[in-house]
Amino acid sequence: MANVCSAGLDIGFASLSYAQIGFLGIVQGITELLPISSTAHMRVVPAFLGWHDPGSAFSAAMQLAALAAVISYFRRDVSAVTGGSLAAWRRRDFNDPMFKLAVAIILATIPIGIAGLALSHVLNACGSPLRSLSVIGWSCIVMAVLLAISEMVCRHRRSVDQMRLRDALIVGLAQVGALIPGVSRSGSTLTAALFLNFRREEAARFSFLLGLPAIALAGLKELAVLLHAHIPLEAWGVLLFGLVVASVSAFAAIWGLMKFLERFSTWPFIAYRAALGVFLLLAVSRGWLQ
Repeated sequence: MANVCSAGLDIGFASLSYAQIGFLGIVQGITELLPISSTAHMRVVPAFLGWHDPGSAFSAAMQLAALAAVISYFRRDVSAVTGGSLAAWRRRDFNDPMFKLAVAIILATIPIGIAGLALSHVLNACGSPLRSLSVIGWSCIVMAVLLAISEMVCRHRRSVDQMRLRDALIVGLAQVGALIPGVSRSGSTLTAALFLNFRREEAARFSFLLGLPAIALAGLKELAVLLHAHIPLEAWGVLLFGLVVASVSAFAAIWGLMKFLERFSTWPFIAYRAALGVFLLLAVSRGWLQ
């Protein structure tokens, strides 16, 4: 069995087979972009099956699969924001909607960038207390409650075109919560956007676009950390295989989520998160899972 800790870095994925990584890649890809927490599932599924925890390094590196899926699905939006903001900069037209959206995306990335760097030594450490099943269980329940409140009290009428810099900062601050396993980046940002009265499908679009830099930075940073940790060559093989599998499943997940939110509310995700959280706390207290 491969060593699951290298230079203090949690690399449990190195001890898993290609079949196990392929299965976890599917789970990671689906849950990464749904508001149900991929980190929670990366802890729960292996624990339930009796496998090694793939580790926080695996979850962070898999952000690149989510990045590929989001860019592919929102390629027109990404192209419009990139090209439009650069053209507006050259014209010095700082009131251009695409320029404002680009500034908003940058602004929303600052809080999680600072927090991620400050907490990286805790988040990626072997045996990090933040990855305990109890923490994940409570995070799932708290986020289920917040998402439920947003469904009950907010009007859901706004579109991304009506976004203000203040909205971006609020969603960016909410994104910091995703550093806590069980919270979910898409879940925290979607919930914040719903509280700002964005329509459900627009809240999801807003969430994904604002999360692009954070997803890219998290994934690339983790790859850099793994390079400096000198992990075994076979570990790189299973990691790359997981990335490919997760990219395909992530694209399917984002397509399904956007279609779903055009017609339905987030209540199924609320119920699922609450049930998962209660199950985890019960499982830990009864000794079913460790």
